[in-house]
Amino acid sequence: MPRGSSPKRERQYEHIKESAEERGESPKRAKEIAARTVNKERARAGESRTASKSSTQDMSSGKRGGQRSHSGAQGPTYDQLYAEAQRRNLHGRSSMNKAELKRKLGH
Repeated sequence: MPRGSSPKRERQYEHIKESAEERGESPKRAKEIAARTVNKERARAGESRTASKSSTQDMSSGKRGGQRSHSGAQGPTYDQLYAEAQRRNLHGRSSMNKAELKRKLGH
């Protein structure tokens, strides 16, 4: 992280780095993903001296990540569906497969 960055950005960097490592990225790649994401957010919020046009005018990294995890040919993952079923207290969820969870949740 650059010198003088806020505690919020430090926490954001660590969270993104840990999430990337949990997904199986190498530590080096996880650091790169975290740094690029936080730098883009800093540029969008006007917290950096310079900012590229794509950083300020492109969609936010949060929106892009949401589109990647919830779209595509197969939609949400089994784990995402299961977590939603858990939040909704759907009974019998542990014995359901992805298609059954989708059907019960209305996806």
